Amino acid sequence: MADLWPFGAHADRVRRAPCRLRLHPGWPSGRVEVHVSGRDGVSSDPFRGYSGLQAGEETEPLRSRTGIADPPSRRTGVHPWTKALQCPFRIAGVSRTVKRAFKYRFYPTDAQAAQLSRTFGCVRLVYNMALQARTEAWTQRQERIDYNVTSALLTAWKKTDDLAFLSEVSSVPLQQALRHLQTAYTNFWAKRAKHPTFKSKKRSRRSAEYTTSAFRWRDDTLTLAKMTEPLDVVWSRPLPDGASPSTVTVSCDAAGRWFVSLLCDDVIAQTPATGRVGIDAGLDSVLALSTGEKITNPRHESADRQRLARAQQNLARKQKGSANRAKARVTLARIHARIADRRRDHLHKLTTRLVRENQAIVIEDLAVRNMVKNHRLARAISDAAWRQLRTMLEYKAAWHGRDLVVVDRWFPSTRLCSACGALAQKMPLSVREWTCPCGAVHDRDVNAARNILAAGLAVTACGDGVRPQRESSRTGRSSVKQENLRATKGIPVL
Repeated sequence: MADLWPFGAHADRVRRAPCRLRLHPGWPSGRVEVHVSGRDGVSSDPFRGYSGLQAGEETEPLRSRTGIADPPSRRTGVHPWTKALQCPFRIAGVSRTVKRAFKYRFYPTDAQAAQLSRTFGCVRLVYNMALQARTEAWTQRQERIDYNVTSALLTAWKKTDDLAFLSEVSSVPLQQALRHLQTAYTNFWAKRAKHPTFKSKKRSRRSAEYTTSAFRWRDDTLTLAKMTEPLDVVWSRPLPDGASPSTVTVSCDAAGRWFVSLLCDDVIAQTPATGRVGIDAGLDSVLALSTGEKITNPRHESADRQRLARAQQNLARKQKGSANRAKARVTLARIHARIADRRRDHLHKLTTRLVRENQAIVIEDLAVRNMVKNHRLARAISDAAWRQLRTMLEYKAAWHGRDLVVVDRWFPSTRLCSACGALAQKMPLSVREWTCPCGAVHDRDVNAARNILAAGLAVTACGDGVRPQRESSRTGRSSVKQENLRATKGIPVL
C-alpha cells in the first residue's frame, strides 16, 4: 500500500478542516479503497467507493465532525459513520471490474458427448441456413434481413418434418448462432471484416454458447440444458469470489479435448508502475526491449518438428475414410495442440510481466500477413506469434490501465541512430551490429526498441503523429523530431 497525505489541510488540523484525497499520477483510474491511520497506529474503518477517480484527480472535501464524516457526494460514497479523519491516509487498493473468461477442461459422459455433438451440428446447420437466406434475400431482392427475421425463420424450420430434430437440442445455442451471424454482418457493413462464410464440418471450430437461461450454476457445479447430470469440470484455478457466470461456451478442439469457458465479472487489482519500455519483435530474440534485455525465442514448433513430420507422414499413408486415418489425425492434432499450448503459455507469462512492470508500452505495427508471404521466413514468423502477442498486450493493458502506443510500420527504427538521430541508408538482415558516424555502436534490435520507445513517447507527450512523414526515409530526418528548417535557421547548434 502507498501513503497518501491529505491535500489542503495540515495534519494537526485534519479533524476540523476539510481535506481532499489526491490520486497519485502513477495510479490508473478505478475503484479506490482508503484506510485512515489513527494516532495509535491502528487503522480505522476504511473509506470505500471512490469509483470514478482519474490519475491526479482529487476527491470531494471530507470533513469530520464529532467522529462522523460528511455525507458522501454523488461520486465518492464514503462510509457516513467513519471515525475522525487523521493522518496519514493509506491507499488499500485500486481495482477495476472487467468481463473475463475462465476456461477449464471437462470430461463428459457418453450421453453428454453425444448431446453436445448434436448441438454443435445443429448450431452449424442453423448458421449456414441463416447465412444462405440472408445472401439470397440480398442478391435476389436487394433486401437486408436482420436477426429478428432469421429468428422467425428458425421457428418455422423447427415445424418442418426435415428439420424437426432442431427441437432435440437447447434453443439458446441456436439463437446465439443467429446473433453471431448478425454481429458478423455488422462488422462486414462497417468494413471491419469480410463477408461471412459458411461453417465447415471438418475445419470450423465446434462450439455452442449458453446464456443464463440455458444452464444452472449451483454449489460450484454446472449443468447445461437438456442434461440431467452436471459436467465433470477440472477446476484448475478458482473462480473469483462470489462470481456467477453470465455466459457458458462449450467447445471441442481437433484433438478431442472438451473445454468450457465461463464468462464472469472479475476485479483486476490496479498496481502503480512507472516504467516505460519499447519493444522490437524479432526471430532470434522474440522480443528486444529498450532496456537492453533480449527475450530468447523458444521456437516451440522447431522443437517438435520431427515428431510433427512423422505424424504427418503416418497420416498420409492411411486410407481416407478409415478408422486408422481418424486415429492418425487425432495424433497429429495433439502434437499441434501441444505446440500451441506451450506458445500461448509463454506469451501469457511474458505479456503479464511487461504490463505489470511498465506504465507505457510502445510496440511496432507489423504487417504479419504480408511478412509470411516470404516463404523462407514464414514458418519462423508464424512460430513467433507476433499478432497473438500484440492482442494479449492490448487487452491486458486495458485491464491494468496501461498506455499501449503503436508506432507506424514505416517508421525506420532499425536504421535510425538512437544517440544522434542519423539515418543509415541501408541495413540488411545480416547486419546485427553497426557503428554510427557519431561513434555509437548499436545492437540492431536494441537500437530499434529504443527508437520505438522514443517515437511512442513523442506521440503521447507532444502529439507527434504515429505515422512518420514519408520523406523522412529519404531526407534522413526522424519522426521523433521533425522541425521546420526555416524556423530553426540561424539558431546555433550547441
